[in-house]
Amino acid sequence: MARPRVRLVVTADDFGYCPRRDEGIVEAFLAGAVTSVSLLVNGAAAESAAELAGRYRIPTGLHANLSEGRPVGPACHGASTLLSPEGFFLGKMGFREAVAAGGVALPQVREELEAQLIRFRELLGGDPTHVDGHQHVHVLPGWWGWTLFPGGGYGCALPRLPVELWVGGCAWLEAPARAFACAVERDARAAMGPFSRYGLRWTDAFVGLSTCGRHMSAHRVSGALARALEGIPTGRTLTAELMAHPGYPSVPPAGGCGEGPDAFSCSWERLHELRVLTAPTLRTRLAQEGVQLCTLHDLDSKSHGEGIPGEATLETFLEPSPPCP
Repeated sequence: MARPRVRLVVTADDFGYCPRRDEGIVEAFLAGAVTSVSLLVNGAAAESAAELAGRYRIPTGLHANLSEGRPVGPACHGASTLLSPEGFFLGKMGFREAVAAGGVALPQVREELEAQLIRFRELLGGDPTHVDGHQHVHVLPGWWGWTLFPGGGYGCALPRLPVELWVGGCAWLEAPARAFACAVERDARAAMGPFSRYGLRWTDAFVGLSTCGRHMSAHRVSGALARALEGIPTGRTLTAELMAHPGYPSVPPAGGCGEGPDAFSCSWERLHELRVLTAPTLRTRLAQEGVQLCTLHDLDSKSHGEGIPGEATLETFLEPSPPCP
């Protein structure tokens, strides 16, 4: 068999958010459309999700959460800079604003992340295959949640680096979504130096900011992957990650991380992603383009020069990305 041009990890985020979401994620995994999942340990269905992961041997990472729902660490017992007066995390934008204003105490961040890792080990019986951040909190500027873990992520050498080239030029994204995607991409670029100094590595390319929810299609996934790989030297198998959010819509009050499910989770957009990922069109197109689906473990176990992500991608990624319109 010819060597694939690209090895692609397809990660389903928000595992454990609700039983219906998890049903769709497991369906996608069993269909071979998803190769990895990221677990929210404060999710309403975290325990049943962990049981599913064990039953079907699903490669499972920790979806570190500092922005939605209730904490699992010491913060849940008293006042914390991470929480609102009602005892919930500050939200996707609220947390970012607090970090930018210097209002988040880093020791409290570290305590919560460590508590989530401990909870993950209790649920799964071992370490996560990877760690990434819910709503990309792990690449926020100034502290880079990754480096708060002793040893840089507890030995997880392949964090998500959400640098999606040309995302600012994706006209189909609504203005708020495009602005958020551009902000995440800028934060991820700034995190590359600290990631590298801590000995962390990342895939050659990342896709998912421009293909989330209603915006996912076989054409857009393929196009985003092609754009993301532009300028990366060939001669070896390249590596990439597709971030996805498949599942069946949540039905309130079930789901969420302590506050009930959000509007996106209850919408048809999760089901749309599930349908795109499991339809033959995307799989056929990727195969025709020399893309082979795999797990993060597959990437990390390759010998040198066989598609291992690494610091060699740094110079390519540091090329300026087009500004947002």
